[in-house]
Amino acid sequence: MRKVRLPPGPVVVDVLGPVLTDEDKERVRHPAAGAVILFARNYENLEQLAALTADIERQREPALPVCVDHEGGRVQRFKEGFTPIPPMRTLGKMWDRDREKGRELATSIGYIIAAELGAQGVDFSFAPVLDLDYGGSSVIGDRALHFDPTAVGSLGACLVKGLAQGGVGAVGKHFPGHGYAEADSHVAVPRDDRTFKEIARKDIAPYKAVIEAGLAGVMPAHVIYPQVDPQPAGYSAHWLQEVLRKQLGFQGIVFSDDLSMEGAAVAGGPPERARAAITAGCDMVLLCNNPPGLDALLQSLAEVPLGNQAGLDRMRRQGGRDLRKSVAYREAQEVLSGLA
Repeated sequence: MRKVRLPPGPVVVDVLGPVLTDEDKERVRHPAAGAVILFARNYENLEQLAALTADIERQREPALPVCVDHEGGRVQRFKEGFTPIPPMRTLGKMWDRDREKGRELATSIGYIIAAELGAQGVDFSFAPVLDLDYGGSSVIGDRALHFDPTAVGSLGACLVKGLAQGGVGAVGKHFPGHGYAEADSHVAVPRDDRTFKEIARKDIAPYKAVIEAGLAGVMPAHVIYPQVDPQPAGYSAHWLQEVLRKQLGFQGIVFSDDLSMEGAAVAGGPPERARAAITAGCDMVLLCNNPPGLDALLQSLAEVPLGNQAGLDRMRRQGGRDLRKSVAYREAQEVLSGLA
């Protein structure tokens, strides 16, 4: 099978299992496809993962970047052969004891994640979570670094720098903040009734430091902030274009959160959800674990170009060597082992 020569499109596609099926290859080679996201079902071992990402790379020119949710704690898709990364709240607890050690640990964890993902052909991770820990959100919980915006901004910036030093891009989520809304956007449509002023003073504050540190991507929340906009943030031009782009100066890729989640259902079916997200300001959209819906979405966006090609290029992993053999990787592992 010859490589398809196509510019990347605006859809992040998922694949069915540990090897590409003919059905997967059709989706990866579709004109609307722009990246590939992997899940636990796509992983068996290191060798298999390297073979899978190499096969994805062979499908088209330029190759589509490969991504994964690899935050640590309960959101780490690849386990065997990868370093167990603690929940991000662990970094916040370290910050409370010793800020400098907290920053060092965050940078080290970012580097470890990057070295291990990059060695298997993965380009970027949907991390770090920048939501504040208000204590009421079950879906965020210990995924959050801290309740203090200064701590989240500083630790988040260190995670981004560590990932970048390892050649892997970072995606901050869930803008402007999912930590205050208690409902889980996977199964409900959460609401956050606070004013814009309060959200900006607390939840948005960490993004300034993390964007300055080189954040490559942002994922908005499937949360409605009715005092600001009646639409969820991922469908809101105010949040994405006015606040994120203009006020914060973010120039990287904006990814929708998974459009198969209940929090995205207010816009209609998958094609309508994707159109609403792109119209609002998302560069790329995800629809996961729904093959028929993904096919309909791809078809609906077949003629829609990716509007931020330079942003996607920044998401591609940098450097070609296996950083797990480097002194920096060994030192980062020593920092992490000191936590135990």
